[in-house]
Amino acid sequence: MKDKTTERWNTYESFHVVLGDKKVADVVITNHAKIRWADRVESEQSGQEDIAAFIWEALKQDRVEPYYRNEEDVYLIDEDLVFVAEFTSLEGETDLVGNPLHKMIVVTFLGRMSETIELRDLKSYYSWLRHSRRMTLIKNSRKRR
Repeated sequence: MKDKTTERWNTYESFHVVLGDKKVADVVITNHAKIRWADRVESEQSGQEDIAAFIWEALKQDRVEPYYRNEEDVYLIDEDLVFVAEFTSLEGETDLVGNPLHKMIVVTFLGRMSETIELRDLKSYYSWLRHSRRMTLIKNSRKRR
């Protein structure tokens, strides 16, 4: 996501943002993430360009942080919005020192912690979700017999 020129003549904003040990140079929004954004976050600005611009601005302003310290796939924006992202290296793209630049692929948006209290502890939320789905499957299998 290369930025446009700034107000001064012939200068550019930084073209990659450091997030943990990754140097993010591009943001990609999947179709699933776009649908989840419209369902769980905001229905007005639901275009992929709008969502990518929002995440890029949050990255530049250092408002994105990992949800867990050791894991690198769940992130928070403004300590509220929870999303899942994967990273791939951009082929042929490096920074000035020669380190590889990365593409952030936003897989899904889980929602806002302020609206969905279960998101405060994702591990217990996912175990509860698995248990409830398993119980639903068990109930449905009993009905078929």
